[in-house]
Amino acid sequence: MTAPRLYVDSADVERVGRLLSAGVVHGVTTNPTILERGGRAASEIPALYERWTAEGADEVFFQTWGGDRESYLRNASGILALGDRVAVKVPATAEGFAAASALVRDGATVLVTAVYTVAQALACASIGVRYIAPYLGRMRDAGLDGSGIIARMQSVCADSDTNVLAASLRSPDDIVELRESGVPYFTAAPDVLDALLFDSVSDSSSAEFDAAMVRLGA
Repeated sequence: MTAPRLYVDSADVERVGRLLSAGVVHGVTTNPTILERGGRAASEIPALYERWTAEGADEVFFQTWGGDRESYLRNASGILALGDRVAVKVPATAEGFAAASALVRDGATVLVTAVYTVAQALACASIGVRYIAPYLGRMRDAGLDGSGIIARMQSVCADSDTNVLAASLRSPDDIVELRESGVPYFTAAPDVLDALLFDSVSDSSSAEFDAAMVRLGA
């Protein structure tokens, strides 16, 4: 089984920076709505890439836009020019699949995002994209068995070059449940990642250890 990997899904530069500097996440995922929610402009994308890679991100994801194959490819070229640690997100539409296929052939690291069906996952594997991003929380909001669908996506992508990078994860339990189904990669908001790292008993134990060292004269 592929080793698990965590990403932070945010444009909050301070919180992203803390997680990167701590070395607990592999990289940063964004999309246009995340950038907007974080108060960022399109013109800031190069600066965000430079900041996050300097803080330790091995991969930074930005999403291309435009709605048709040529627009997706044109805007992806600007994203790819940022550096060798950038990955391009492309939406799982008919035009998006056409753009993703062309980008893969050119050697780009591609993530197809908003993948909602097992058939879409199979199509992604067939063209060799590096990642797919199904949205667990949104699937559940729509009344779907998100965990079961994503587990099936993982199954159809097995033995291919395509990896599931699960998104819209709302609790540490979401991450653990998907990992138990074999999903390797996860992206979540800073609050979810902070909760993943925290347990009150761990904190109290640490405080007891430190108090004991003081009594020992350290």
